Amino acid sequence: MTNAEILTKLKEKYPDAIVDVPELIDFTVVVKPKLLTSVAVFLRDECALDYMADVTAVDRPEYFEVVYHLYSVKNQTSEPFVLKVYLEDKETPAVASVTPLWKGADFQECEVYDLMGIHFEGHPNLRRILLWEGFPGYPLRKDFENRTFTFEELEPTRPKTPELM
Repeated sequence: MTNAEILTKLKEKYPDAIVDVPELIDFTVVVKPKLLTSVAVFLRDECALDYMADVTAVDRPEYFEVVYHLYSVKNQTSEPFVLKVYLEDKETPAVASVTPLWKGADFQECEVYDLMGIHFEGHPNLRRILLWEGFPGYPLRKDFENRTFTFEELEPTRPKTPELM
């Protein structure tokens, strides 16, 4: 099934879900965040997009976009189906986790959470994986103050080491 055929089926099944189909290098469909889970289940089960290669995020001036690259191993597709959602709430961005659908999203959603601060609702173990809990801010956001922190500034946020016996 081609991406154009998938889009046609998607429009038939979820006519109100699609926000945009921008003309980009990769075939891309933007859907409403609240319908992400339904659309993702449909793409996996009905369109054989059984492999999620990656989850990432982009910080745009007005919103965050969460990006999913989907493929069909069953149909041996080499062209990605790019699924996006726009999150306009930049203070507390949140979207449903796709980890229950594609297990490969587990670590990648944690990475996006750690570096961008996007919360994935329903994730089985959402946590920071590159920085420690309590690290001040999210380094890949455009509003992150990129500076060198002093030891004294960071020490209160770092986890305490166990006492040596």
